[in-house]
Amino acid sequence: MSNTEAMDVRVEERDGAVLVVPTGDVDLHSSPTMRERLRKAAAGKPLRLIVDLSAVPYMDSSGVATLIEAMQISRRQQTLLVLCGLQDRVRSMFQIAKLEQVFRIVPTADEAMKA
Repeated sequence: MSNTEAMDVRVEERDGAVLVVPTGDVDLHSSPTMRERLRKAAAGKPLRLIVDLSAVPYMDSSGVATLIEAMQISRRQQTLLVLCGLQDRVRSMFQIAKLEQVFRIVPTADEAMKA
């Protein structure tokens, strides 16, 4: 994916939940796209907001900040935010920052639907 391309972020509704599926690296360049999609997804005040990161091989601190913002919005409106599908490189960033204790993280989108 070139730096001039916008990040692909698929959003779908599923059984009272909104599933957000970004594809590609989440970095300073692409995080604004993800932030906008997460805000729109959360605006409908779903019971559950699921972010499937299985197609995200890399995330920098701006991506993490985007997810923290989504968590704050979710908490204000009593929406459950669940992350799933973290690849090893992304998971290690969450572990280093001790964020795996802050976010609800499960292996798959199906498990996120039940979390």
